[in-house]
Amino acid sequence: MSDDPQQPSGESEPRGWAPRDPAAHGTAGASGGPGGGASGGPGGGPGGDPERPGQPERPKRPKRTGWRRAVPTWRMVLGTVLVVALLLIGGFIAGYNLVDIPPANATATAQSNVYLYKDGSVIARSGEINRENIKLAQVPLTVQRAVLAAEDRDFYSERAVDLKAMARAAFNTLTGKGKQGGSTITQQYVKNYYLGQEQTLVRKAKEFFIAVKLNREESKNQIFEGYLNTSYFGRNAYGIQAAAQAYYSKDIGEITTAEGAYLASLLNAPSAYDIVVHPQNKAAALGRWNYVLDGMVKEKWLGPAERATMKFPVPGKVKPSTGLSGQRGYIVQAVEDYLTGNKVIDEDTLATGGYRITTTLEKKKQNALVKAVDDNVISHTSPDREADRNVRVGGASIDPRTGRVIAMYGGIDYTKQYVNNATRRDYQVGSTFKPFVFTSAVANRSTTQNGRRITPNTIYDGTNKRMVQGPDGPTGYAPANEDDISYGPITVSTATDKSVNAVYAQMAEDVGPGKVKQTAIDLGLPENTPDLTAYPSNALGVATASVLDMTEAYATLANHGRHGAYVLVDRVSKDGEDLELPDTGHTEQAVSREAADTTTSILQSVVESGTGTAAQAAGRPAAGKTGTAEEDKAAWFAGYTPDLTTVIAVMGQDPDTGVQKPLYGALGLARINGGGAPAQTWAQYTEAALRGTTATDFDLELESGAEEPAPPTDEETNPQDTGTPSENTSSTAPETPGSTPPSSPTIPGTSEPATGGTGTGTPTNGTTDNGGQQNGGGDNGGPGGENNGGTGAGGGSGNDSGRGGSELLPGTRGTPTPRQ
Repeated sequence: MSDDPQQPSGESEPRGWAPRDPAAHGTAGASGGPGGGASGGPGGGPGGDPERPGQPERPKRPKRTGWRRAVPTWRMVLGTVLVVALLLIGGFIAGYNLVDIPPANATATAQSNVYLYKDGSVIARSGEINRENIKLAQVPLTVQRAVLAAEDRDFYSERAVDLKAMARAAFNTLTGKGKQGGSTITQQYVKNYYLGQEQTLVRKAKEFFIAVKLNREESKNQIFEGYLNTSYFGRNAYGIQAAAQAYYSKDIGEITTAEGAYLASLLNAPSAYDIVVHPQNKAAALGRWNYVLDGMVKEKWLGPAERATMKFPVPGKVKPSTGLSGQRGYIVQAVEDYLTGNKVIDEDTLATGGYRITTTLEKKKQNALVKAVDDNVISHTSPDREADRNVRVGGASIDPRTGRVIAMYGGIDYTKQYVNNATRRDYQVGSTFKPFVFTSAVANRSTTQNGRRITPNTIYDGTNKRMVQGPDGPTGYAPANEDDISYGPITVSTATDKSVNAVYAQMAEDVGPGKVKQTAIDLGLPENTPDLTAYPSNALGVATASVLDMTEAYATLANHGRHGAYVLVDRVSKDGEDLELPDTGHTEQAVSREAADTTTSILQSVVESGTGTAAQAAGRPAAGKTGTAEEDKAAWFAGYTPDLTTVIAVMGQDPDTGVQKPLYGALGLARINGGGAPAQTWAQYTEAALRGTTATDFDLELESGAEEPAPPTDEETNPQDTGTPSENTSSTAPETPGSTPPSSPTIPGTSEPATGGTGTGTPTNGTTDNGGQQNGGGDNGGPGGENNGGTGAGGGSGNDSGRGGSELLPGTRGTPTPRQ
């Protein structure tokens, strides 16, 4: 007998078998035969295992039903993972064996880019490679670390490629967070030296395998040295040695840590961070510079104490090749900004050269603009006058029907004055902004605070330092008129002729400063224009739009309110293939035709009898507006005929420090105002540019009530209608408030002073804009200014008017100049 425990049935469990669930076996009390099955005879009947008599059958796995059928099993998942892994491994092996390290690409011997006028004649050639290879040991260690802090802090410890960074960059790009960089320094070197800048999957795949192979064949120091010698730093400088010379006129071995951090910053965006070429981008460049230095501290490559003492190292002037002298360099710079800004081509790719770029510029008109500036400004400068060192000129001309830029003046010479004065955005536009306020008033059907529609004939209170009144009372802003003259009741049209600040500041409040700002943007000013605020002071031109920006906006007025972005490039091709350019035919109605045309009508008056009479020399129907920046640091004239829109600005800037300077004494004049050299330059250029074409009148559709002036009522002439004057307002009410505004100025060239009225708070010898104060005033020579910004919040203190009657005509020296 077995020693094993006996089962109730008298049979023993087979040796070595563990007891199973009693329910699966049958017990003494279970119904069944001698087989011990649940219901049967020998072998356990239905409950037994036919393979193993006496043993229970294993339970069957239930079938998957419902949603569980859609869920893959662990076997399926495992199989899929194994297949993918095999494919990746196979692909990697195949790619590694198939992709060889190629010879250096053509970047090392890049071609020139050719820039052409509209007619195909050559403007300039650029893109010749400026590079001087150096050894890594010649680069100071702190400068090397600055580059690593900026671009790839783990370069010496990581593999050739960073899969995590690549995946993160791909995810950010796919999720709409913008294009993200995930390349290591090794990958960037491969792209620069062996491949190209094109963004394709094939190039990225090649970059991956070449980087892996290169990492096995070359040391980290060799790769880093190659990267420093091939990277583009802007200013046509390839490699860090060329960059050191281009920005600091030093060899790389003499570059300090702070300077090295700035050079490293440039790798991220060479043009954007060059604060000499683009002074408005200094904040962004400073932020990147701080990022690099803080990264060095974080990596313990730089001590916190030394970091705290560092000051931003302002780079030196641009030193372009003589092939870009005169206007050529400015044009090349503007075209490159246009192409990169419109994402036609990126900066690094453009720098490789080989592109043929046809611009919209017309050679004859370009030459006419240069000659007009030379005749009216440059020829009147003298090396014996200190103020003449500061003179800068910017100009741009656009065909209003097409938006095509046909001429541009960036400065006297790109090799001497490197900032493009036509595209810079750091000078106030002054009273050339005022037409946008009136346009907004008409477009929005705005009214004065007592409900009167704003038209050219609406009466406003022109009292000096009159407090601007808002819906809830005084705003705290009380701008002064030029010469502190109080005009009393005055029409909008006359206030435009004379650039009366009190009227336009109140009008901006009546329309709504936010609406005025939006109208300026709709007309063509960039939304991010510095100091383009939603405050009444914007009416006086505290914003710092560029000459080209203002030309685009005025072109919208000339085109009856239809706006299209300016066009500077007609065609770009390389190796016979054209690149896709932005849609240049699209325009839209930015403001109503009535708003644009009614503004044109009052700007015609400025040319006919206001501050812009010098523009009459163009011999064409014209509309325009003068303007002067704060402290006379810039003088503007923005004007147009039905066929051509042009803006001219004369600016003051110290050539050594770059600080903006007043223009007092420049060109041998007491001051330069918008109605002087800028308007004279505009007239000469416009006459030459349109010579041989038929002069046409403006075809205007005016707003209701704009055509026929109506005599003002007693209520309309009451200054209280538009708000209570401030405490600084003259307490003397006009003696004879009526419909007769102060008289117009005399035509330039006449010696008879304009007559002025009394009883309107103006001098008895004429208002400031029509001959008072030694026959000079308004925009053109009285002792005061238009006080762009005036007093109170948000304003400056610039002016649109003269300092006296002692200016001289640019033509016949020694002849008193009339006030324009």
